[in-house]
Amino acid sequence: MKQNKYDEVSFFEKYSQMPRSIGGLQAAGEWPALRAMIPDLRGKKILDLGCGFGWHCRYAREQQARSVLGIDLSDNMLERAREHTNDPAIEYRRMAIEDIDFREPEFDVVLSSLALHYVERFDLVSRKVYHCLAAGGSFILSVEHPVFTALAAQDWHYGPNGERLHWPVDHYQDEGLRQARFLDHDVIKYHRTFSSYIHGLVDAGFSIEKLSEPQPTPEVVARVPEMKDETRRPMFLLIAARKPA
Repeated sequence: MKQNKYDEVSFFEKYSQMPRSIGGLQAAGEWPALRAMIPDLRGKKILDLGCGFGWHCRYAREQQARSVLGIDLSDNMLERAREHTNDPAIEYRRMAIEDIDFREPEFDVVLSSLALHYVERFDLVSRKVYHCLAAGGSFILSVEHPVFTALAAQDWHYGPNGERLHWPVDHYQDEGLRQARFLDHDVIKYHRTFSSYIHGLVDAGFSIEKLSEPQPTPEVVARVPEMKDETRRPMFLLIAARKPA
C-alpha cells in the first residue's frame, strides 16, 4: 500500500503548520543527532528517500554535494520543495520509495528522514538501497522509534487531571500495520521491532556503524516547549549503515 496523505488538502494544510515544516531542520528535535551521523558530502551523489519539502536536499548541497535527487510520492511536497530550491544540481522526482529501481550503483549516500515507517517492506527497500549505493556508500535513516509505533494510539496514559503519567507499550512483537491518528487524520504506519530494522539492513549486506535514540536538546525544548516530555520515552530511531568497500 502506497499511502499519499500529503496530497489531501486538509492534511497538507495542517502538516504545513507544524514547527518543523515552518522552521526546517533547526526545528526538528532529532536533527543535531542525525546531522552528526551524516558523512562528508563534499563531491558526493545523494539520494533522499521521502524528501518532503527538500530540507535535506538543500542541506546536502550546502555541504557541497555534487548532485542530489529527492523523491517523494506527494505532488504537494514536491511543489513546495521546488518553490524553495534554486539549484540545478537538485532534482525532485515523483516516485514512491518502494518503486526505486536504479540499475547501477548511482549514489554515494542515501538519506531518509521519518519516511520509512510508512513503508510496509523495509527489508525490500534496504536491498534496493544497497544495490544503488556505490561500494563504501552510506545509508543514513531516521524512523519513528518502535516504542512509539507499537500501539496505534501513539499517545500518553493520562491521569485524572489530564497529566501525562506514562507512555504505554503493548503488542510490541506484533509487527505490521497500525492505523494511527496524526494531525486529526487516520494515517497508516508500519510497526516493526528494533531488531527487524537492524536485521533488514544486515541481511541486505550493510554493516551498522551508529545507532541513536536522541532526545531534544535544551535549546530545542526552549524553542518548542511542548517537546519537554520527549525526554521520557524515545520517539526517534536513527541508524547509520555502510555498504562494504
